[in-house]
Amino acid sequence: MTQSSVTVADIAIVGLGEIGGRFLDEMLRLRDRGIRIVCAAQNSDTPGKQRAQAAGIPIKTTDEIVALGSAVDVIFDLTGNPEVRKDLRAKMQATGNRHTIIAPETMARMLWAVISDEDLGAGHANRGY
Repeated sequence: MTQSSVTVADIAIVGLGEIGGRFLDEMLRLRDRGIRIVCAAQNSDTPGKQRAQAAGIPIKTTDEIVALGSAVDVIFDLTGNPEVRKDLRAKMQATGNRHTIIAPETMARMLWAVISDEDLGAGHANRGY
């Protein structure tokens, strides 16, 4: 496939555990289709975090990701932690960012079903918005 000259979406991935790490790998595979991973967030050291760093993806805090404003089109929250989602929404509202979408694991799973024949795995119990 040829390299896309158009960026379809600038994304950030929050949570690079089992699900986030697999999602990261698939998004890296789609770079030639215009998916650009601007940054990721992961507090602990995980294989997904290591792969992101090896791919040259900056690891940031959620505060730093929110501060990027409209430079990020979609933040995929793959932490499985409702408090992280709540915190992200509150920070986005406080900055007045009406551009960036916070996509929960359910949206990542829907996208995964379209782009991959592999199973993403069981994941987190709390997937909703």
